[in-house]
This record gives sequence, structure tokens and C-alpha cells, in this order.
Amino acid sequence: MKKRNFSIYASALFLLSQISIAQQKKQPISQPLVKHIYTADPSAHVFEGKIYIYPSHDIETNVSRDADGAKFDMKDFHILSMDKIGGKVTDHGVALDLKDVPWASKQLWAPDAAYKNGTYYLFFPAKDQEGIFRIGVATSKKPSGPFKAEKKPIEGSFSIDPAVFKDSDGSYYMYFGGIWGGQLQRWKTGKYDANGALQKANEKALLPKIAKLSPDLKSFSESPKDIQILDEQGNLLLEGNNDKRFFEAAWMHKFRGKYYFSYSTGDTHFISYATGDSPYGPFTYKGVVLNPVEGWTNHHSIVEVKGKWYLFYHDVQISGQTHLRNVKVTELHHNPDGTIQTISAYK
Repeated sequence: MKKRNFSIYASALFLLSQISIAQQKKQPISQPLVKHIYTADPSAHVFEGKIYIYPSHDIETNVSRDADGAKFDMKDFHILSMDKIGGKVTDHGVALDLKDVPWASKQLWAPDAAYKNGTYYLFFPAKDQEGIFRIGVATSKKPSGPFKAEKKPIEGSFSIDPAVFKDSDGSYYMYFGGIWGGQLQRWKTGKYDANGALQKANEKALLPKIAKLSPDLKSFSESPKDIQILDEQGNLLLEGNNDKRFFEAAWMHKFRGKYYFSYSTGDTHFISYATGDSPYGPFTYKGVVLNPVEGWTNHHSIVEVKGKWYLFYHDVQISGQTHLRNVKVTELHHNPDGTIQTISAYK
């Protein structure tokens, strides 16, 4: 009888300890938009009065994990949409498949989209037949696709994470770049060098790129240029400024005439932002948009919907695995002085 009572007591203590652990675990502020597939890197836009989200599509893969991101072996894109924030989310199915991109060999990574003159454009990175990341473009008459890819990547394109921004004068710009697996460090000289090394901590950080797009949005109208990101004293950030310098996931939005360049710091997992007076920069570092999320990567977009601003992002709430992510959304607030209130994805 005593043994039985002790067993009940021990079980009760164990249960209470588990409840305590569960209570201590941070709770997410937002839930995944979809759970039937894994999605990441959400680029959100308002088209035809709806919110369309262009994410990458994570899948389980037999590819081994390495420093170049081979485990992220995505093979197609699914486009999501919803009539309003918090509303029902529709998965429009496969919008573009790797096998239908003539020049690409693997890894359909984070895409973005744009609209002009009755045509929707899907911009995406993929490795070509030589294993070099290029940026391609595909078109459709519907924001949900399906999209038809051009036969060749954009001439002069390289690296990853294209983000296309339409300015108030009707000009379109592509922001892009990502180090490590994104290969940006291999393009320091303007030509691809497979042995291109990362910067050292005391060296100036690698910079993201910008190129104005041609009127048909299928090519660059200029050679890609560096985007300068400066500290508060006007100096270029160093590689060792891990919490502030660029790593990947460029995004641009405009608020009250100012240009907001936001990006992931990568190995420290912040979404940071810098502001400037031109789409080309220079941009001065201002702070953090989103604190690190669960999972190794952090990638976002910022969009205005009916007068309110929203941050789309991802974490690994469903799977707990870095390469199997899920997209989310939460409201974003600009302060009266134009700075952005930092968001924590958990409470």
C-alpha cells in the first residue's frame, strides 16, 4: 500500500513538473498559415484585392546537411492567398516546378513576385547546371499561376533571395544576395570564384546587391550595384558586426517617403532594418524588426494591407526541424518617428 501511494505521489510530481515546463516554454504570437505543407521565406503582396504569399516549399529530403544548405532541396513553388489577414488561406497548388525550368538543376529557393501591365512575374533563385545560383523569372496572367519560366536566367544575375520593389515613379528594382550557401562571397571580383572566401571579422561586411529592372521585368537595365549599410556614425558595417550586417533575405518597403531596407543577419538570426532616401541607399542601420525565431533561418516580408502594416515570417513550430518551416503573419507598427517597433515571435 505504501509503495502504491509513493508511486502515485511520484507520478503526481512528475506531472506537475511537466506542466511547469510547458508553462515556461514561450508561446508563439501567431500560428502557421498552413499546416498541410511546409513553407518558408514568405514574400507577400496585395494583388486584385487579395493577399498573395509567395513562399518557398520545404520538403523532406535524403540530401545530407552541409554548410551550403544542400538540405534545403526544394523542387517547386506553391502560392497561398487569403481575402484578409486572419481569413481562410487557399493553397493554389504547384505554380512552378523545377522540371519546367530549362536552365535550373536544383534548389528552388526563396522567390518574390511583381505585377505590371496585366502580367504577373515570379522571380526565383536556383542552381544552374554548373551548380551556380542564378535568378530566373517566370510569367503568368494570374497571381496564383501557373507560371511559365523563361528559357534562361536573368543575364548578369547571381546569388539568391530576389526581392522586387516597385517605386512610386513606376520603376522596378531587384534586391538580392546571400552569403555562405547563397554564394555571394564567390562574386567579390564580379566573376564567379568557387573558392571565394568569407570576410574576416575585421573586414568590411559583404554587401547586398541592387539592379534596376528593364521595362519588361525580364532583365537588368544596369549592372548590379552594392548597397551600402552604414552604422550610426556613417561607417560601413564590419563582418564582425554579426547582429547588424547583411547575410541574406533582402526586402524593401517605403513609408512616409523613406526607404526601408530590411534583411536577415543570418548566423545571428535577427531581421534588421536600415533607412535611406534613395532605393539605392546608402542605408543607415536603425534596429531590429524581428528577434530570432525557432529554427536556424529567418526570412520575411513587410506589406501594407488596408492601411495597416504586416510582417510575414517563418519558424519551425510544426516540425521543430530547421529545413521544414511554416509561414506566419503578425501586425507591424511604425513609431511616430518612423522607427519600427521590434517584434518578438514568442511571449
